[in-house]
Amino acid sequence: MLRQDIHAGTLLHESFVYSWANSRVAPFLLGKRRIDRIYDLCFSADGIQLIAAAGNKVLVYEALSGTLLHSLKGHKDTVYCVAFAKDGKRFASGGADKNVIIWTSSMEAILKYSHNDAIQCVSYNPVSPILASCSSSDFGLWSPEQKNVQKYRVNSRICACSWNDDGTLLALGLANGTVTIRNRSGEEKAKIERPGGNQSPVWALCWNINRTDQTELLCVTDWGNRTLSFHLPNGMQIRSEKHLGFNACRIVPYRHAGGDYLLVCGSNRQCQLFSSEGYALGPVAECSKWVWATATKLNSTVVAFGSEDGTVGCHQLIFSTVHGLYKERYAFREHLTDVVVHHLLTEEKVRICCRDLIKKIAIYKNRLAVQLQEKLMIYEQQESEQLHYVIKERISQNFECSLMVICTNHIILCHEKKLQSVNFQGVKEREWTLDSPVRYIKIVGGPANKEGLLLGLKNGQVSKIFLDNPFPVELLKISVPIRCLDLSSSRQKVAIVDDNNTCSVYQLSNGELLCQEPHANSVAWNIHCEDMLCFSGQNWLNIKASNFPCHQQKFQGYVVGFYGAKIFCLQGYSMTTLQVPLSAPMYQYLDRKLYREAYEVACMGVTEADWSQLAHESVNALELDIATQAFQRIQDYKYLELMESIANQKLLGGPQANLNHNVFIGDILAWQGKFNEAARLYRKCGRSDKAVALFTDLRLFDQAQEYLSSDSTADRMTILKKRADWAQNIHDPRAAAEMYLNAGETLKAVEIIAANGWTSMLVDASRKLDAKDQASTLRIISDHLRRLGSVQLACDILRRLGDTAALAAALVECGAWTEALALVKQHPDLSRNVYLPYARWLAEQEQFIEAQQAYYEAGCLEEAERVLNTLAMNAVALNKYEDASHFFWLFAKHRLQLAAKAESPNETLKHVTQFHALERKSSAYYAYKAIHRFTNEPFTSSLPEALFNMARYLLHETLHGPLAGISQFAVVYSLMKHAKTLGAYKTAKHAVTLLQNLKIPAQFQESVDLAVLSIRAQPYQDAEDLLPLCYRCSMSNPLYNPRGNCCIHCGENFIFSFISFEILPLVEFYVEEDISAVEAQQLIKTEPPKRTLDAKNEGEDYQLYENDRQSSADPFASYFYPHQLRDQTSKIVLNRDALLQLKPTEVIVCRWPSPLPSQYYRNFLPDVALKHCKHCNKIFHADDYELHYLQKNQCPFCRSNRSSPTF
Repeated sequence: MLRQDIHAGTLLHESFVYSWANSRVAPFLLGKRRIDRIYDLCFSADGIQLIAAAGNKVLVYEALSGTLLHSLKGHKDTVYCVAFAKDGKRFASGGADKNVIIWTSSMEAILKYSHNDAIQCVSYNPVSPILASCSSSDFGLWSPEQKNVQKYRVNSRICACSWNDDGTLLALGLANGTVTIRNRSGEEKAKIERPGGNQSPVWALCWNINRTDQTELLCVTDWGNRTLSFHLPNGMQIRSEKHLGFNACRIVPYRHAGGDYLLVCGSNRQCQLFSSEGYALGPVAECSKWVWATATKLNSTVVAFGSEDGTVGCHQLIFSTVHGLYKERYAFREHLTDVVVHHLLTEEKVRICCRDLIKKIAIYKNRLAVQLQEKLMIYEQQESEQLHYVIKERISQNFECSLMVICTNHIILCHEKKLQSVNFQGVKEREWTLDSPVRYIKIVGGPANKEGLLLGLKNGQVSKIFLDNPFPVELLKISVPIRCLDLSSSRQKVAIVDDNNTCSVYQLSNGELLCQEPHANSVAWNIHCEDMLCFSGQNWLNIKASNFPCHQQKFQGYVVGFYGAKIFCLQGYSMTTLQVPLSAPMYQYLDRKLYREAYEVACMGVTEADWSQLAHESVNALELDIATQAFQRIQDYKYLELMESIANQKLLGGPQANLNHNVFIGDILAWQGKFNEAARLYRKCGRSDKAVALFTDLRLFDQAQEYLSSDSTADRMTILKKRADWAQNIHDPRAAAEMYLNAGETLKAVEIIAANGWTSMLVDASRKLDAKDQASTLRIISDHLRRLGSVQLACDILRRLGDTAALAAALVECGAWTEALALVKQHPDLSRNVYLPYARWLAEQEQFIEAQQAYYEAGCLEEAERVLNTLAMNAVALNKYEDASHFFWLFAKHRLQLAAKAESPNETLKHVTQFHALERKSSAYYAYKAIHRFTNEPFTSSLPEALFNMARYLLHETLHGPLAGISQFAVVYSLMKHAKTLGAYKTAKHAVTLLQNLKIPAQFQESVDLAVLSIRAQPYQDAEDLLPLCYRCSMSNPLYNPRGNCCIHCGENFIFSFISFEILPLVEFYVEEDISAVEAQQLIKTEPPKRTLDAKNEGEDYQLYENDRQSSADPFASYFYPHQLRDQTSKIVLNRDALLQLKPTEVIVCRWPSPLPSQYYRNFLPDVALKHCKHCNKIFHADDYELHYLQKNQCPFCRSNRSSPTF
């Protein structure tokens, strides 16, 4: 829809507010001698006074009324120029008498200075009190702070001068066509030479602001070319010159009404307005002779002009609003030459620069018409882009009209009573003549080329015309001239504002007056609501819906459009969008139970509280559709759930749904908190169950009981359960648990009891349960008891259930290892379930040995080995060699146990081999502990002989490869030191040789060097008493044996005492294969038969003499023949008879578990007491063993005591 304002039209002459032009001052002031010309004008800084240069006087007028206030006499000749300082304290005048007079604001002359020629122009700096005075030959700069005037000569007459806005540059226009730009020191910064030279004097120039980029421009006019040109401060010309067609005498900037303009006066006898780009817009004033002077009032629309005929005029310029409106698109004129199309909803804007005075604007759909001074431009909006217009047609005609509208393919021009339809080629197609002048036009739409227009006439007639119909149609007529009108969205009603400021609404179909409202100046229907309009007047905005009273709010301006909840208002020169809540109209509809209309109003824009009110009132009236949409708008999901429930009940109820009308009302009352009313309504409808459910949900159990019937046991149980829920929610767990138990909700009761740690209640509850029917609940109770620490009670329940696996798991989880292990003895199948977590717990407690055994019992052999290996290697790394020896011994025992369980010979052999390797490591680390202490500690409890024996033992053990953690240097160093001490110099020298191949630690270097020097001085032999004796072959052995710890002659392995590491007098023998270990043991324990012995041998125990080797009394005799008679490296194998000949006290039997055979040793020195450890099969000197056992109550090697189990 188009809305065309009646004020859109002419620019200037019709807009004067006041004028005191055409009053010639000279005849009244100077006595009728002559008429004085007005050469210059200026306003005071406050704009109250107007200063005029008239003849040889300076005249002071009151700017508002034109009253002459002062006539100042000081000049002796014609006054050519005046200028007022920006601070308002003084003004200056200059004239043909070559003098410049400084006047105060109280009209007193305070200073006079002169030039060599007549003063042509003066100008005050806008930011400082500097005055520039220009004559025909020079210009001067004066300021109050300086006593002298600084003057600068020029080569031509100065005709005009102007300071820029920041006061840094002064432009001088010369009579030779030159413009010179100087700074405040008088230095020339730029120079402009106009074409024509002396024939183009520059009589007018000024500084202005470029509107596009806010840069300063110098506007220059000359008389030779009669053009207006624009230059930058550096003198460079921009834009093309604009032809004026007259000699410009003065040009000043006019900055008001939202734009920058230029006022130019001169020989055309006019004061004319130009755009900042130099386009002529129209005359401001016209005189009978040249207009020599014009001035503008600061921050005002008032302009003054002075003519050669003595006329002084003062006008106020008011620019009419030129605009057009179609729905939400508003087109308006800006800066007189631009069209701005503004989308009032999205705030998007587009500017169209026309570079000419815009007289009319019309907009309709995608069409935009702009009337300029000599042509009419038609624009079309592109479909692909929002607010992008391109030129569609250009009509080069000047149409005289008061109103203009545009249709799809036509322009409608209105002038008084006539309307013309012109196509886009400028051809008139149709004309209508009406009975009265047209005051208002509105397009009501229609197909292309057939649009309809609604006309409001001055005689009060409302007519309608169609572009394809030559005859107007009268719709109705009122008695008062029409000011404006608007048509409703359905085109059924028309709203008219007349000259009596009355807004009347008529029904178009029959002309019926529907309503009238006073104090209106404009009116608009709501586009989205047929029965709603708004009108403005007397600073009030009125919104009227249907025939309801108006809703008012403060407002200034004119209403031009009503779009939903947005009102488009014209305020001064600008269009604004006012967002208004439509709460009042909505409540007016609600008061009359018009819910559908109220919802339509709410959709256009109300507050959230208004939506809530609409929703609740609609639901009370069972307007479910409207209520649902309103609740969706405010996102009230609870009420939406209620709406859906009622809708489903209606859907399922079918024809009987209407019978449940009171039930639905009851539901709504319940949601609104009116519970008693809802319950009574439920009972009235026969739905007491809903009342029970309502009060139960509200925890009003006593009231719920009132609505129960006598046979509703299930409902009573339900209430009891909900009551228990409520007790739990209010933190009364004991009552809740008891009620749950009574209601049969045992699980909920158990959870509450367990959460509060009431063990006795749990036990009582479990005793009431049957083990067969409620086993799962009993298990839950058992779990809670176990968690609460009542393991025994939990186990009692599990025993009732007969669940040994769960019982074991419970004991393990609670750490009741004693009971768990006892359970495993009764149920071996649970071994892994108990021993595995037990082993992990032992490991966490750093009881690694016990953990290893538990892993073994659990069948986790790899984990058991890993524990032992880790312990052993960590002990080695920490230099705890005694512990390392013990761990390796345990590891070896573990391998022996695996060998006993092996299923194949190869696997058995593998485990046995690993057993011997681990046992060797254990023995080596056991011996190395004393060596390490000797080399790393200041004191040692071991005797030199023992350290010497240990060093020899380790040296021989490491011949086949080093062991981790055993320092070869420490072994050899200990051997060297103690060999030297004991007199084994040959062995000591051999140790020195070995040390040469080893890296000696720095702290031992000096000690080694001294020992080496001392040993070299000794003989190369070992003491005889130190040489080891083989008790099998009775041969002495060197202290260092490359073959290891065995006889160098017969190869018999030496048996060491594992405290002093002396070689024991033991010889190993074997039994025949058909003799079992048990039988061999019995044979050995049997006392040998008595025999006759020689006197010399009585009391001796099988001493081997040369003449006794052939004797058959000793079963070993046959194995001790000379080597040429018998291979002394063969095994000693005894039969049953030989075993019977042995004394039990002379034999030591080392029993090994399967698959290892038992080992048999004969002590050839029965007087030497030996001790055999049955746990590790190590043999010791009895005294050493007993001493150590008394000290530590354990075996020195395996740490077992007499109560420890054997293999």
